[in-house]
Order: sequence, then C-alpha cells, then structure tokens
Amino acid sequence: MRVALFVTCVNDAVYPATGIATVKLLERLGVEVEFPAGQTCCGQPQFNTGYRHETEPLVRRMGRVFEGYDHVVTPSGSCAAMVRDNYPRIARKAAAEGRGAELAEIAESLGPRMYELTEFLVDVLGVTDVGAYFPHTVTYHPSCHGLRALGLGERPRRLLDAVKGLELRELPGADECCGFGGTFAVKNPDVSAAMGTDKVRNAVSTGAEVLCGADNSCLMHIGGILHRQDAPLRALHIAEILVSTEAEPHV
Repeated sequence: MRVALFVTCVNDAVYPATGIATVKLLERLGVEVEFPAGQTCCGQPQFNTGYRHETEPLVRRMGRVFEGYDHVVTPSGSCAAMVRDNYPRIARKAAAEGRGAELAEIAESLGPRMYELTEFLVDVLGVTDVGAYFPHTVTYHPSCHGLRALGLGERPRRLLDAVKGLELRELPGADECCGFGGTFAVKNPDVSAAMGTDKVRNAVSTGAEVLCGADNSCLMHIGGILHRQDAPLRALHIAEILVSTEAEPHV
C-alpha cells in the first residue's frame, strides 16, 4: 500500500506538529507514508473566493503530485472535501466551457483516493483503538466540511472513545459552525467573530481541558478567541491526541 501525506497549507505553515503527529500515528499502525515534496495548495481559498479559473492549475498540480499512490491521507476534512466535492464541479465547468476533460480525469482519479485522517483509520485500516493514552477531559468540535461534506459522523468520536484515560464531554451546539469558513472570516469578520464566541462559550461550559477537532483552520479561529479571553481551554488537533501514548505522552 502506497500512502501519501497531504499536509495542507495551514498545517505546513502554522501547525507542523499535526503533520508530524499524523505520520507518527500512521507509521505506528504499520503504514509506510511518503511525503511528495511538490505538493502545495489544493486551491480551496481561490475557489471559495470565486477564482475558479485560477484554481485549475492547482488541481492539475495535485493530480501530478499524488499520481500513483493508493491512498492520500490528510489531517483536514476541509481540504479533503475540496478535492472530493469541488474538483468534480470545477471539472464539469471546464468541460462545459470547451477546455477538455483533463480536470475530470484528475477528479475521477484523485477523489476516491483522498481520505481525511479519521476516516482512513476507521474505514481503510479498520481500527478505532490506536493505542493512544491522553489523560485529559476533551470536548469535540465537528467542523462543517467533515460533518456535512464528508459525512464523518461518529468516526472521530469512536477514535476518541477508545483513547485510554480520555474523558469525552458533549459540546452543546456541536453541529453549529464556528464561524471560520476560510475566506468567510476575512470578508465577514464581525459575523465570524460572533459565531466563534458562541462556540467558545459552549466549549468552556463543558469544563473540558481540551477542545479538539479534525481541522486546524477551525481550531485556529477558536483557539484565537480562547487565547484572547484567557479561557481555561486549549485547542488541539485530534491527530495529536491519537499519537499520544503512555511511553510518549503529548504535552
């Protein structure tokens, strides 16, 4: 099985520990992971802002970089959803405009091989107990793309439930958006901040020590509000919880 890591822009630039945790976790489970150095952005910021034609070169690059791998794993539901849901839409538009079928071929090839981390663990590797140890109280925020576009459902919770020492607490209004939404937060900062404040209020009400999720973009937004409020709660990617063990605890 040839597996490639698609680390994403946000993780590469701001949260490298998540990419490292993902690789360590997969290798602990017997997966050989490769990191194609030619990877860049999947094109989501451009596409969400309305620059569809400018997104197309990035789609082509993704197709070239990840060609030949059995699976591509990413610690980001948002970017996985971009590839699986939006690449086909981009391809159909390009074909309708008479620019050939190349993008459709990329979407058809890459989409079925692209997995968000938790669905790869549960659906492909068939594991929920990854041997993790994390003696903390945790509440889980299901980000919109993972919840609605990918349909991750209970996969992240099943993985968290199996973590030794972890107490999972219900997040009120869990299915409500945190307000980040990529470029939405830039174009609508007041609305975004208000939604994030509501999410933080609900998270703090659980009394948990850690708020975790599967998208660092959302956790960056929530974590920023937590920091400004000096709240007794920290945001952490689920990969960094799942990689923690008694022998090598995540600090």
